[in-house]
Amino acid sequence: MKLRKSLPVSHVSNLTSKRMYKLTINERFNYEADRKSEQLLINGETTAADISQLNAATYHVINNLQSYNVEVVSFNPTAKTAEIKVNNNTYSVTAKDQFDILLDKLGLSNLNAAKVSEIKAPMPGLVLKVFVTEGMEIKKGDNLFVLEAMKMENIIKAPSDVTVKTIKIKPGDKVEKNQVLMMF
Repeated sequence: MKLRKSLPVSHVSNLTSKRMYKLTINERFNYEADRKSEQLLINGETTAADISQLNAATYHVINNLQSYNVEVVSFNPTAKTAEIKVNNNTYSVTAKDQFDILLDKLGLSNLNAAKVSEIKAPMPGLVLKVFVTEGMEIKKGDNLFVLEAMKMENIIKAPSDVTVKTIKIKPGDKVEKNQVLMMF
């Protein structure tokens, strides 16, 4: 793989490190990228590409006599995810290095995910509305219910992705602080 000097080290560190990556594109296509000496291997085959950086998030790539305009739309280094636009087609990319793969094999990959089993009333109040039903799958940040306290309406949101197992409240119920209202 030939990298032009205009490509900053910070952008190629993942390409030039000796780590192996498993890449998932649009949650459907899987690739393995590895670095051996000066060669980049994709699914075990050597790939030669000419990459030049045009600006902070845009690159021009020539590979196998084909030209590609690549734009990094978003990048999350902690989650190892990116949204990349290639010739005006947008792709969602997730990367796992050898350490992530090892954690998956050991069953330890979800240790950082918040484990929530219940929602308790943050304050005494009156339940005005319940937005969910038992058995619903809820995403983090979705509205669960409205609790009126001190003449203010508070929308209580899901703290993580959960499935509602039990709802212990209904509109009109008065609740006390720390009372269990929903179980997941």
